Amino acid sequence: MRIFDPHVHMTSRTTDDYEAMAAAGVRAVVEPSFWLGQPRTSPGSFADYFDALIGWEPFRAGQFGIRHFATIALNPKEANDPRCREVLELVPRYLDKDAVVAVGEIGYDSMTPLEDLAFAAQLALAVEYDLPALVHTPHRDKQRGTQRSLDVVKESGIDPGRVVIDHLNEVTVELVRDTGCWLGFSIYPDTKMSPPRMVELLRRHGTERMLVNSAADWGRSDPLLTRATGEAMRAAGFSDDDVDGVLWRNPVEFYGASGRLDLSDADAPADFAGNSIKRGGA
Repeated sequence: MRIFDPHVHMTSRTTDDYEAMAAAGVRAVVEPSFWLGQPRTSPGSFADYFDALIGWEPFRAGQFGIRHFATIALNPKEANDPRCREVLELVPRYLDKDAVVAVGEIGYDSMTPLEDLAFAAQLALAVEYDLPALVHTPHRDKQRGTQRSLDVVKESGIDPGRVVIDHLNEVTVELVRDTGCWLGFSIYPDTKMSPPRMVELLRRHGTERMLVNSAADWGRSDPLLTRATGEAMRAAGFSDDDVDGVLWRNPVEFYGASGRLDLSDADAPADFAGNSIKRGGA
């Protein structure tokens, strides 16, 4: 089983996690910019964080044969802090970087006017830089937040096929299903989605434009839940091709729209330790 986790916050994880992920079949990850758990007090702290996402984390991941990519943005929660407003001027500097494959996470936390401004501005950057966009739906009032997100995406003029609406559930999936956007699901204990629930959604709605991620971060989460979802799919009668489509080909297709997704050798067979085995050589 080869796995591309399209949304995982590896800054919050240990090297033991990388080792376990590699052994479980994870060959590539995308790490979106997000809130670190406490307020950042200046744009400079974002610059240091963005630098780590495109420098240190790819190095850490590479030690275990995992390709690491990032998405860059001012996240919705911190868009409300006036000290962070200048980050919107900082983001474009990073959108030209080779390892940056989308603008994100953008969207809503509390659906405030300042979040409206940051969301619209960063969708405009996605259009300007010809990048996909990763949209975070709010944890509270999720149905209204998802519909409002879709309205803003439509107003922006971005191709919906270059947008993923993430953190969906049984209540919000129907809102997104026929919009042309990709559908993102976080397999995250207690607050988002479980493997059995995800399997039922795949049974109802099919595997097309479905992205399954662990969204693992500093909370109670598990970067191996992508693997658990693949195993649950197999147990429910989905074919190996279905599993590969959801856990590998779908994220490759979505982030491949960036033109920056270098996965050479990342889909090679892996040994027990998760190390890539190059074809045609010793």
